[in-house]
Amino acid sequence: MSATGTTPISDLAPQGDDLTDYDHAHMTLYLRLFDAAESGASLQEISQILFGIDADKEPERARKIYDSHLARARWMTEHGYRKLLEAGNG
Repeated sequence: MSATGTTPISDLAPQGDDLTDYDHAHMTLYLRLFDAAESGASLQEISQILFGIDADKEPERARKIYDSHLARARWMTEHGYRKLLEAGNG
C-alpha cells in the first residue's frame, strides 16, 4: 500500500497533456506534495511521508520520484485542473 491509499506510487508520474487514471488516483498526493514543496519541506521529509522512501538510503530514487511527481503536481495546478472542470461539465 502506498502513502496515498491502495494505488501504488510509480517512480515516474505521467507526462503529457491528458489526465490519466493515475492522476485521478493520486490527486491528494499531488496537492500534498505541492503544498509541502511550497512550504519548504525537505526531500527527506517528503520522501518518507508521501512516498514511503528513505531518501538517505535511496537518494536517486527519492529525487526521481519527487521531481517527477512535483512536475505533475505543477502541471495539474496550471493545466490539469481545467481538464477536470471540463470533464465535470461534459
